[in-house]
Amino acid sequence: MTQYRYTGTALALHWLAALLIFCGFGLGLFMTGLEITPDKLRYYAWHKWLGITVFLLAAARLAWRSAHPAPPLPDEMPDWQVRSSRAAHALLYVLMLAIPLSGWIYSSATGVSVVYLGLVPLPDLIAKDRETAKILLLLHNSLNYLLAATVTVHIAAALKHHFVDRDDVLARMLPGR
Repeated sequence: MTQYRYTGTALALHWLAALLIFCGFGLGLFMTGLEITPDKLRYYAWHKWLGITVFLLAAARLAWRSAHPAPPLPDEMPDWQVRSSRAAHALLYVLMLAIPLSGWIYSSATGVSVVYLGLVPLPDLIAKDRETAKILLLLHNSLNYLLAATVTVHIAAALKHHFVDRDDVLARMLPGR
């Protein structure tokens, strides 16, 4: 039997990751311009926790997806849109894994360890190195802006399917529909 909606688990993982990415991106933009204070250090910790949680959710989503494939796209959808959709989703998964890793590696290079949720110290992935940290910060920021652009296209495509094509592509990912 073909399933035409995402599973409840897939929906929960999708929307939770979306919320955390939105919060993490916003917090990242907000905190970088602040003077160094205890509050700013707390915001950085929260930002790291959000990132690690997004990484874990992305891993869980990939595991879930391997056992529960996505519902089929509409038959009338052009091949180029199917290929674009698959490429965009693959890029989203890559970025949900790469961005937290780049942030973790950047933190290691600055000499500031990541302590997940203030409880679980994560190992430094590289030695402290100021010059490497500068490059890693640029990489982390660039990947985040690529994610923002990809999410914008993702949302625009979903809205186009709903309002222009009038198909069920968006509806199958909405809770309670």
